[in-house]
Amino acid sequence: MSEIDLGKAVGHQDPDIPVAWNQRDLILYALGIGAKKDDHSLVNELDNSWAPFPTYPVVLMLKGADQDVIDFKTRVGGKNKAPGLPRFDPNRTIHATQSIQILKPLPAVSGQGWKLKRRIVAVSENKSGIILESEFTLIDPNGIPYAKLYSSSFNLGAKATGGKFTKRIAGAPQAKPIPKDRQPDWVVKDQTTPEQAVIYRLSGDYNGLHIDPRIGKAAGFGGVILHGLSTFGFGARAVLSAVGGGNPNALKYFGVRFTSPVKPGDALETSIWEVGPGPEGTTEVTFVTKNLTTGKIVLGAGVAYVKKQEKSKL
Repeated sequence: MSEIDLGKAVGHQDPDIPVAWNQRDLILYALGIGAKKDDHSLVNELDNSWAPFPTYPVVLMLKGADQDVIDFKTRVGGKNKAPGLPRFDPNRTIHATQSIQILKPLPAVSGQGWKLKRRIVAVSENKSGIILESEFTLIDPNGIPYAKLYSSSFNLGAKATGGKFTKRIAGAPQAKPIPKDRQPDWVVKDQTTPEQAVIYRLSGDYNGLHIDPRIGKAAGFGGVILHGLSTFGFGARAVLSAVGGGNPNALKYFGVRFTSPVKPGDALETSIWEVGPGPEGTTEVTFVTKNLTTGKIVLGAGVAYVKKQEKSKL
């Protein structure tokens, strides 16, 4: 058994992950994050306004270059384990945070030679478990970066030192606090469908938790829950619609903390506050997404940088 030393994992670089997509993948993703029949800029490739939805690269961490369904356990279990880490139980691993910085608009079809580069940028331990944060960079065949993603997983019950530990070499921008003295500048309501998880899983996350009620019940969720990254996409659509005029190229950064599960069919409400100028001519917003069915916040610590625009007329 290898020696457990959490600090050794920080900076570890995994082998590059080949990735690929086509227009059908992009439209399927848009439907998985709740795009409606009239959202022509997302679902109708024949429309002049059509463009890839900017958060699409989040699916590539699991999808890779595959065009068919994949075995989730093999895909997750087959990942190289970084040095110094204990063995984690995949059934007790929770997606904790996710962010994406859009550096360049995606092409509609990738072609071959695109890759995700991954390195571990932070590890921390507390009494509840170990948090692992990874940085992913999407690069084209010439090595030009198109997106930078940070994703953290909370491994419940995992132990290394048994005490407190943190080491970090990079990370995502953090949200500013919600202004206590005023109502949100925008509120967007949306509705997931009972089929939402069935559609979203076709973007590459075939975890049985999202389709088999028995697995969801065994995990304590009372049945199937929606992919966190589908809820992530619902939040991104809400922010883009309200602040960016629905223009897919207006979103430059989007990040959240996952705080509570959503069941397919639940109603969502995203409340958005403008909190100042962002980098490169963007507007910075802070937001939360609430599950109206349960009353709980499902996306917390939301932060986005958006090119502010009036709603476009489709």
